[in-house]
Amino acid sequence: MMSSPVRVRFCPSPTGSPHVGLVRTALFNWAFARHHGGQIVFRMEDTDRERSTQESYDSILDLWRWLGLDWDEGIEVGGPHGPYKQSERGDIYRDVLARLRESSYTYDCFCTNDEVTARRAASGSKMQGYDGFCRELSDEQRSAFEGEGRKPVVRFRMPDGSITWNDLVRGDITFESENVPDFALSRANGDPLYTLVNPIDDAHMEISHVLRGEDLLSSTPRQLALFEALVALGVAKEVPAYGHLPYVMGQGNKKLSKRDPEAHALAYREQGFLPEGLMNYLALLGWAIAADRDIFTVAEMVEVFDIKDVNPNPARFDLKKAEAINASHMRLLSVEDITHRALPFLKEAGVVADPVTDADAQLLELAMPLVAERINKLTEAAPMLGFLFVDEADFERDADDVAKLLDATGRGVVQASYDALAGLHAWSTAAIEEALRVALIERMELKPRVAFGPVRVAVTGKRISPPLFESMELLGRDRSLARLQSALV
Repeated sequence: MMSSPVRVRFCPSPTGSPHVGLVRTALFNWAFARHHGGQIVFRMEDTDRERSTQESYDSILDLWRWLGLDWDEGIEVGGPHGPYKQSERGDIYRDVLARLRESSYTYDCFCTNDEVTARRAASGSKMQGYDGFCRELSDEQRSAFEGEGRKPVVRFRMPDGSITWNDLVRGDITFESENVPDFALSRANGDPLYTLVNPIDDAHMEISHVLRGEDLLSSTPRQLALFEALVALGVAKEVPAYGHLPYVMGQGNKKLSKRDPEAHALAYREQGFLPEGLMNYLALLGWAIAADRDIFTVAEMVEVFDIKDVNPNPARFDLKKAEAINASHMRLLSVEDITHRALPFLKEAGVVADPVTDADAQLLELAMPLVAERINKLTEAAPMLGFLFVDEADFERDADDVAKLLDATGRGVVQASYDALAGLHAWSTAAIEEALRVALIERMELKPRVAFGPVRVAVTGKRISPPLFESMELLGRDRSLARLQSALV
């Protein structure tokens, strides 16, 4: 463990929809830094010019803000180690690359991929990667390659022996250098590669701890060897501590890929998840606050988070559990908070006007308590409450529910309900319930589920709705009776 202050980084690539595995990694970095009173640097690794897009860049920032993943230095915040986009740091990379080329840590390589492949095949070697052919070129060989017009790539010379580090999640890990081929730091046109720019950024930004996915573990020996060189050249102060977080697995015990619909983090906001619910669930993908506790806040996570407690085994993404965790966080919110958070979804669905009218606001204030305990995601408010706000000309009933519950028997129940309510003097929840129970349960001797299902479909349009009697009070006498009557046609 390093003696310097904790400094971690978010370093996403703006090349598509943010993956939940990326968010889980960011969350663990964030919790680690906040627990230790450290700092978080947010930079963009946008050197892939063909795939990087402004839309992806903006969506990552939007997602981070929604989740509450704040940062201390970097994109849109600034700081002493900028720029914080790799696309703007070219001069820094070229300077370090030049210093490396002047040292014994690198060498120029003129080989083509086809030549390396042919030599591997001829020797019968099964080892992947470069074979070290250009490690000790003579002046004559070099001149010959240059005479052919070949442009070299810069390769890092892996040291002999073994490379061992104490992984913050997995303990001691050792790679034999003979199994880690020399790797390229630049393209033949001089452009630096990710293998160079990522460690340079970590060095310049004084990153103390690198917490990243298990899929990057095999590249760590290369980064450690390069970091040792950067320290020797005065580019880096220290080598960071590394920790590799477990895979996030999808269905069939396969790594959750971008092709899997549950992988897209932004979709959870669109589906009405709470940021608190999503963050709670992602924290459980490799970590636990206690053996018998699944529900907690990020503040509670920060208070006790220890990277040593992260389980190195793969974690399976379970959408049903994510929804259950989110539902638990919905139960922790006040009705006012749920109303505030659901309002954008209600506007988008056209349930309420935008801006909200006084009448809609008053009705929503009365209606939301009826569904706050019943909805598990914010998107569920619109279909649950829509029947209260819709113009009568646009009111529709679910066709399947009509077929199931408004058959001849069901319409008979609706007719009895209309007759019982038409002459009701006080239109209140209690009075409506009393009238319907007398008419349907006492006189017709129906069971409650049989009695009230047809009424519910007639009045709300669905067999699943907010509490029936309260709904009818809010709907009002005239609209309730009109819907009962229209269900008989």
